[in-house]
Amino acid sequence: MPDLPTPQDAAEAALFTESWDAVLSYADLCTSGAASATELASEAFALGIQEARSAGSGPMRGPARRVLPVIPLLLTAVRTTAATWELAGRGHRLDPDLRLWLNSEKAARYHGMPLQRPIALRGLRDLQEADAALLWLAEVEALPLTVVARRLSLDPAVVSSELAQVRALFRDRCHRNHLDTPMDAECRSYARLLDAVTRSPAADTPEDLSRHLATCVQCAEAAACLRLAGGGLPAALAGGVIGWGGLAYLERRRRAAEVRLGAGRPVAELEAGEPKEGASKARLVRNSLLAAAVLLSLVALGVSMMPMSGSGHDNAASDDAGSQPVGDPAPTLSSVGAHPSGTASPSTRPTTSSTATDSGDKNPDTEPQGTASATAGNSPDPTRSSGSGSGTTTSATCDVTYDLVNQWPDGFQAAITVTTTKALDTWRVAWSYRDGQQVTQMWDASVAQDGSRVTATAADYNKNVAADGSFTFGFLGTWNNSKNSAPYGFTLNGAACSK
Repeated sequence: MPDLPTPQDAAEAALFTESWDAVLSYADLCTSGAASATELASEAFALGIQEARSAGSGPMRGPARRVLPVIPLLLTAVRTTAATWELAGRGHRLDPDLRLWLNSEKAARYHGMPLQRPIALRGLRDLQEADAALLWLAEVEALPLTVVARRLSLDPAVVSSELAQVRALFRDRCHRNHLDTPMDAECRSYARLLDAVTRSPAADTPEDLSRHLATCVQCAEAAACLRLAGGGLPAALAGGVIGWGGLAYLERRRRAAEVRLGAGRPVAELEAGEPKEGASKARLVRNSLLAAAVLLSLVALGVSMMPMSGSGHDNAASDDAGSQPVGDPAPTLSSVGAHPSGTASPSTRPTTSSTATDSGDKNPDTEPQGTASATAGNSPDPTRSSGSGSGTTTSATCDVTYDLVNQWPDGFQAAITVTTTKALDTWRVAWSYRDGQQVTQMWDASVAQDGSRVTATAADYNKNVAADGSFTFGFLGTWNNSKNSAPYGFTLNGAACSK
């Protein structure tokens, strides 16, 4: 395993410390174990720093040499190094889903013809490096603007307005790249309408455009980048620049930022606690850098790598999973892509266990498009019964909200929020799908599915719920591209939930 490169100066040493945990976090998603993750991260870090140094000192400057900011540059180096492992016969150390992705047309897009690469990747490259760094740190790494301003030596008083300008510049670059992309006549006919609709937060998406976005990956990518309102930009950036595992990485950075910066602490306290730049950083050498990076990574990753379930077959099915629903009263959600009005909150985005080896335990590459939400109505389900030994009664009443967070041609991301009138010492939520949907990955709960019936069981850290309290869990799933109706027949510990 190669050593991390030696920092050339104090500024580079600080950059190493700030970037290492991001690289290790993504490397852990890409591999099947902690040792492999550390080795992949080290090789990729050395490769990425070499490329960054070459770009900074090379004879080609300006528009002819477009370079990503350091963190996304290092993350793409992880992806490149993983591809090298696959070719060199070391693919058994990678996540199985990543191996499939590396050998697919999706991966080929990142190295093929420039005009065929993801819109977000091209748009970020077209920005000035400082602007691109501001956008990435604020949107994907989820750092407070005061911290971003300090890292980039910006005036904290104007960093918010500068970020707004950079977002607008990114949108402009993405729009131009979309028009430059080779597209068929149908896509070309929707280009101007897509631009107009995504400029206004209040604009409704015409039905024909929604149908087109539900089936065209290229235009769906463009829509995610062009619509700045609604909070979908982080997912568009992570998915477009990183590729496989982008949404899972996004959630890990959210959790890592909360741990590293101290969620809930005043900003002034955060700034006072941040390491000061100066003579102390100049004294950093390789060993001290490695020690600091590892300690930082352990703290940040400790919370971000919370265990979650993979596919239903590696979790024991609960009593609910073997039952069939009674009644079908719930409203349906349209299968076409709705307005991209947001992305998952930190509690409803994918995350992955660092020790998982099953292919269902990691986040597949997804290309999000649009959101929709509905409150699920449910009829009584007399076939449900409570689990034994839970200490929770079967008469617990609840309200359920089902949110379709993102949807794309062959998959979707959803979240379920349950409010209970009674205190719970554990919980088990079950529901049924009408249209053959399959849950492929779940976080903040374990999952089992038997036919159309899905059962989510509490994790150890969120099983206790106070009276009149609520809990949320999220998941990824697949659908058949014809209909993606909302589920029905919700139960909590065997008792039907009220509408």
